[in-house]
Amino acid sequence: MPASRRFPLLLIGAFLALYLVWGSTYLFIRIGVESWPPLLMAGVRFVIAGSLLYGFLRWRGAPAPTWPQWRAAGAIGFLLLSCGNGGVTLAEHAGVASGVAALAVATVPLFTLVFGLLFGHRNSRLEWAGIVLGLVGIGLLNLGSNLQASPMGAALILFAAAAWAFGSVWSKSLPLPQGAMASAAQMLVGGAALLIGSAVSGERLTQMPTAAGWGALAYLVFFGSILAFSSYLYLLKHVRPAAATSYAYVNPAVAVLLGIVFAGEQIGAEECVAMAVIIGAVVLIGLPQWRKAPQPPAALKGEMCK
Repeated sequence: MPASRRFPLLLIGAFLALYLVWGSTYLFIRIGVESWPPLLMAGVRFVIAGSLLYGFLRWRGAPAPTWPQWRAAGAIGFLLLSCGNGGVTLAEHAGVASGVAALAVATVPLFTLVFGLLFGHRNSRLEWAGIVLGLVGIGLLNLGSNLQASPMGAALILFAAAAWAFGSVWSKSLPLPQGAMASAAQMLVGGAALLIGSAVSGERLTQMPTAAGWGALAYLVFFGSILAFSSYLYLLKHVRPAAATSYAYVNPAVAVLLGIVFAGEQIGAEECVAMAVIIGAVVLIGLPQWRKAPQPPAALKGEMCK
């Protein structure tokens, strides 16, 4: 097939992977924690995915990270994966619906702008409007029955979004490994921290996970942690950053739909209004990016795995 026709197909496939696969991970986390202890499942997921990706990259000739790079990747991996993804997994184990969890995580761009102020970034009026609108959306989301029924889950999901955002901003000033090796190192360290947390908290695998539990883990390893992230790196090289990060307002809609259809989840009127408000806020935040020149992929190393 000519390169001119092959390229659009790759581009379309990458967007579909980012939107559908990352949007579906919330449902598969929900399925997985029904037979896996939450921290154990998240830790096993990232250690396996990180080991496979690290081994593949080394086989392809990528250099091993230096000690300063391991330290930097470990710090970001702990924030994004141990605190961020681990918090989402714990929240869903505590009863938060997968669609509501995805909607709460959509507030990451809001937290990113706020934490950016600590690093000297300045926000435009549109971005400030998006922050205010997003805070309204968070308030509406917490009025819904889903998060009110699980206050601990609500706190965990917002903590996860804040940790992911802080790690994303901080990563831009750290000496991370180049390319996908940064993700591999982060998954290895973040996954190890999750396994330590699982052991310290007393989690025990009292019986073997069900077939659905094993299937959910396999999906999260190969599709959620490897395929979707590779698609994200591909998009960073070929489209504007605002387009590559547009999953933030597509994933919640995908997760809500999948949760209703396959998990019988119920989304109340408050959550529906909150979804519209939060997605509108994220769109407002993304608008200024479309007018900026594309940034190099290295500037966005903090946006990693779901």
